[in-house]
Amino acid sequence: MRNDTLRAVLAARRAKRPAVLVSVLDSGAQRLFYPDAPDESGLAPPVRAACVAALRADRSRTLPDEEGGSLFLQVFNPPLRMIIVGAVHITQSLAPMAGLLGYEVTVVDPRRAFASDERFPGPGVDTDWPDDALRRLAPDRRTAVVTLTHDPKLDDPALEVALASEAFYIGSLGSRRTHAARLERLRARGGDDSALARIHAPVGLAIGARSPAEIAAAIAAEVTAKLREPPPGESR
Repeated sequence: MRNDTLRAVLAARRAKRPAVLVSVLDSGAQRLFYPDAPDESGLAPPVRAACVAALRADRSRTLPDEEGGSLFLQVFNPPLRMIIVGAVHITQSLAPMAGLLGYEVTVVDPRRAFASDERFPGPGVDTDWPDDALRRLAPDRRTAVVTLTHDPKLDDPALEVALASEAFYIGSLGSRRTHAARLERLRARGGDDSALARIHAPVGLAIGARSPAEIAAAIAAEVTAKLREPPPGESR
């Protein structure tokens, strides 16, 4: 990898910007593809489409080129993150599950009796108020935000910050009735229906989960489904 290419890759990683390094295996020539900017790579449309698909799948791959050789598409995605608001029993199961799925996990809860290193030895623990913590953590398009406190004073401000971000998944604990009341509160604070529709609630896939561990599994499954969801018009 040439020095200027390496510097560009490192800059993309610092900026949490997705990129694909396209290498011609026969010649060693390399070009960088960025999906979030006008394409100046000179790559053919099928190669660009393959780059987008590789980023979505989070998997590098080889690809035949138009001249009979092969290309290697090396994916550089920002890290997956999960921000969980509420150091509750569900979180004690969800945090390690998310870690196994490749997420950097942060548990946010100002209640220090709950948010302790002893209860959560693996993930990072943040005892700021949830809205302040989320502003600092700055959820991006590779971030899932899950609120589990069941306390409007903690969940609602966190949801407002999450809805103003590019987080790919936003979920909140509570029954349909609880969520309807939540939506009314958020509307009263200026939330519009198109933004509020991003909230997955009741959180998690409907698998009949009852125990904290089962609810955590349902949440992890729904987050995964959203992460791997193909764009409109494209089948899985």
